Amino acid sequence: MSTVSELIRSEADGSLSFGDYTLGAKAKLDNFDHAGAKYKVKTFREITKLEKDGMFAYESVPGTAVANMKSEDGAVRFSVEGPEDAEITLGLEEETAYEVSIGGSEAGTMTTNLGGKLTISVELNGEPVAVEIKKA
Repeated sequence: MSTVSELIRSEADGSLSFGDYTLGAKAKLDNFDHAGAKYKVKTFREITKLEKDGMFAYESVPGTAVANMKSEDGAVRFSVEGPEDAEITLGLEEETAYEVSIGGSEAGTMTTNLGGKLTISVELNGEPVAVEIKKA
């Protein structure tokens, strides 16, 4: 996977892929249509950020590449890759408990804050890591 050269793209299975952590300078793409929503992505080596319909959806520090992100039935699933460990924040439902799985291992149950944000740390070593977050 490594990076998404077009910054963001729709996949055949209805999922979304985005991000390019190899860029030295910020790149962004706005008004990307996917599944009836408008997306905006900003990405480079220091940060990757995604907005859906003007609302916060995803942020990683440092930048990452995300493949096959899909939200359905109270769950978010994606694969993430980057050159070093990343802190990932997702925009979910406010004050809701979620079960978190990283790389196939259960990371426990976490509750979003008042703004609906949930932050996880993912150990990355250049290989894609599967992340699944579902309502508890």
